Amino acid sequence: MDSDTPVISAENVWKLFGPSPEAYLSRMPAGRSFEEIRSDGYIAGVKDVSLEVAKGEMLVIMGLSGSGKSTLVRCFSRLHDITGGAVRIDGQDIMSLNATELIELRRSKMGMVFQSFGLLPHRTVLENVAFPLEMRGQDRHARRERALEMVRLVGLEGREDYFPRELSGGQQQRVGIARSLAIEPNIWFLDEPFSALDPLIRREMQDEFLRLQDMLGKTIVFITHDFDEALRLADRIAIMKDGAVEQVDTPDKIVLDPATEYVAKFTEEVDKASVVHASVLASDGVPVDGEPVPGDATILSLARRLVEDRSDAIPVSLPDGRTGAMDRKAALAVLFGERE
Repeated sequence: MDSDTPVISAENVWKLFGPSPEAYLSRMPAGRSFEEIRSDGYIAGVKDVSLEVAKGEMLVIMGLSGSGKSTLVRCFSRLHDITGGAVRIDGQDIMSLNATELIELRRSKMGMVFQSFGLLPHRTVLENVAFPLEMRGQDRHARRERALEMVRLVGLEGREDYFPRELSGGQQQRVGIARSLAIEPNIWFLDEPFSALDPLIRREMQDEFLRLQDMLGKTIVFITHDFDEALRLADRIAIMKDGAVEQVDTPDKIVLDPATEYVAKFTEEVDKASVVHASVLASDGVPVDGEPVPGDATILSLARRLVEDRSDAIPVSLPDGRTGAMDRKAALAVLFGERE
């Protein structure tokens, strides 16, 4: 695969539910709204979605219940056959695969974690983690070694012989994560994996998840309805409504420049200073005196410098090694929540 080829590519993807959806889509007038499609007797689970996910990227898809986020991810893995458009994995059109090829794709490249842990109650932690390797036909010794490695990775060493009923909710979810990683997937789909957990455990699992991603560098599509969780985890966020993607962008740009009124409602309660990074407000090629601040520093963490430094612009170290200039007044407006 070429390094520039996206790992996941969706191009004008539709998923319609109803009688003969392909025939309906072929004759449907352009620009038909979600409500108009519903009045015709169809539900647009996914409505003309185009987006790409790069290698090693974490794309968080979020929206309210019924927005289409889970349906879209099921289209990515072809758990749903799409009605129109194209979905490609590593450049390959997955609708062109036969049943055997599709099973092999899922077994070799895709890991999935869902809200319901789906653990086998009469199997131990180790046996649960090794289960997909058993289904793959891997020999007992090799799958045990791999399962032990995954149990250690998610911090459950010493609980290999526990049964699911003997574990807390957070521990059960760790087993589910370990099981999905056992097959060494390139792509990891997670559908609201932490939503059933209480807030403290949920925060701990987010920390654990970020640690694992830092170590493993998977290509991840993560579904949530929690905007704070999305901001914390995402490289980019796709916000969905009525089957369509309203905006896909970095967390910084989502909160600074919401594309629609619907997206703006998600961001209005957000402390923008804790989300926006200095590099986003910096322009390059402008010489500025003074000690540069890190580009990955949040505006909130730079509060003292912004208040005490009387310069018009503050130097910022950009990711490519250059130094940019951040307009101090613009940064202060973010810090104090001033609206444009």
